[in-house]
Amino acid sequence: MDVVLALAAALLFALGSVLQQKAGLDEPDAATGSSSGLLLRMARRPVWLAGIAADALGFVGQAVALTIGRLAVVQPVLATSMVFALPLGHRLTAQRITRSDIGAAILVTASLIAFLTIANPSGGRDDAPVGEWLVLGAVVAGVCLPLTLAALRARPAVKATLLGIVTGILFGLSAALTKSVGDAIGDDLLGVFADWHLYALIVVGYVSMTFNQLALTTGVLAPALAAMMALDPITSVVIATTLMEESLHEDAAGIVATLAALAATIAGMALLARSSQGQAATKPGSGTALGSAAAAPDQAAAGPALSR
Repeated sequence: MDVVLALAAALLFALGSVLQQKAGLDEPDAATGSSSGLLLRMARRPVWLAGIAADALGFVGQAVALTIGRLAVVQPVLATSMVFALPLGHRLTAQRITRSDIGAAILVTASLIAFLTIANPSGGRDDAPVGEWLVLGAVVAGVCLPLTLAALRARPAVKATLLGIVTGILFGLSAALTKSVGDAIGDDLLGVFADWHLYALIVVGYVSMTFNQLALTTGVLAPALAAMMALDPITSVVIATTLMEESLHEDAAGIVATLAALAATIAGMALLARSSQGQAATKPGSGTALGSAAAAPDQAAAGPALSR
């Protein structure tokens, strides 16, 4: 059931991004101008609001999947959002799908199936002691802070990659906190408001979306997306096997095969992200069909990356 819910969430995330993309393509003037009023302008577009609603439903599906399932399984499955985005983008925004796109989508799907089959996840716990969460937070900060400082003076492509890495790591941390919040809601609906996990999730979620925006506004889409989509499942698997004590496989050969399948999944996502940068627009001058909202700072907020 957790895999089914994760797939449904991935489909909703893809639909949400493509609908928000379509809103910007149909009314390019609404996605330009002052960034301060961007969301208010886009909120007048029913298509954009439908995209936001799809994103919200996708998050609910992800949260439920994380609550009943394992972090190391749910987050990699969400990678299929880019695969779902291909037919949706073709249907709704006339995005061109190449043979390379199809091959990458097949690679992502096949390697993900292999990962879920070989990994054979077991064990795990719903939460960890506060001290261990603090250690995790310190490690994440210790990794993300130097990368952020290095990105300040880096050229656009490197900056996009570094910020994408930070975003992916924070997405993975957000997923772990979402799982803990979901478990707390299941135990005591009102008590969750006294649980520190909820407020940590709000803070980390806000920071992660800020870095997501910064990565996209570099205007170099492919490395930003590829880095995000690679580091999200990697971070999730690391947190799952350490903090949450989930076990992916019992023998060395199985672990190697599991990691190889995960690596192939990430490689397929990187190919899709790279391909998305070169897709032709459906309307002259409107940007790329998938991820065009990331081509300029004001447009980026109208179409978030296909990653959670």
